[in-house]
Amino acid sequence: MHIVFIFGTVYEYHYTEQILKLTKMKTIRLAIAGLFLLVASATQAQVSINVNIGTPPSWGPAGYSEMEYYYLPDIEAYYDVRASQFIYFGGGRWVRTTYLPRQYRNYDLYGGYKVVLNDYHGRTPYTYFDRHRAKYYRGYHGAPQTCYRPRPVAYGYNDRRDYGRDYKRYDKHDRHDKHDRHDDRHDDDHDDHRGHGRR
Repeated sequence: MHIVFIFGTVYEYHYTEQILKLTKMKTIRLAIAGLFLLVASATQAQVSINVNIGTPPSWGPAGYSEMEYYYLPDIEAYYDVRASQFIYFGGGRWVRTTYLPRQYRNYDLYGGYKVVLNDYHGRTPYTYFDRHRAKYYRGYHGAPQTCYRPRPVAYGYNDRRDYGRDYKRYDKHDRHDKHDRHDDRHDDDHDDHRGHGRR
């Protein structure tokens, strides 16, 4: 049906063209919105992965896509990759701290062998300490390892105190920040921290 018969065909043409333009604009807007959501989701996923997996230390063994804990046979201690904390037995209990204690000041993190524990995903790897100590004895070396990053050129006796990821100096006065220490008593109520082969 045409309102004006003379211009009816022209009117219908312009009306159809306007509808097509509006449809095209909506499609473009939806595409832009979808692209924005895709980028945002990818960014959020990457952040989540980084938080969950953690950044391995420069002295950590390379070639592992997923890792949560290292066991260090030579000093019978653990390293929590996600929390960037060492876990060692001292004072009758297992302790978490950013740096290794003074008695391990001569330990070479780059040269020492690190056992990657892929079979444990909890908060208290020392639950299986007896098993780890028996299987990965002091001086144990498995397959050859390459560190995540090269050893610093100036890495020597004094630098072996730099156990943190940022090579921060170990406190010469042996101060222990309460925020860096954690006894894990609330993480494992059934563990009294006196067992697991340590006396």
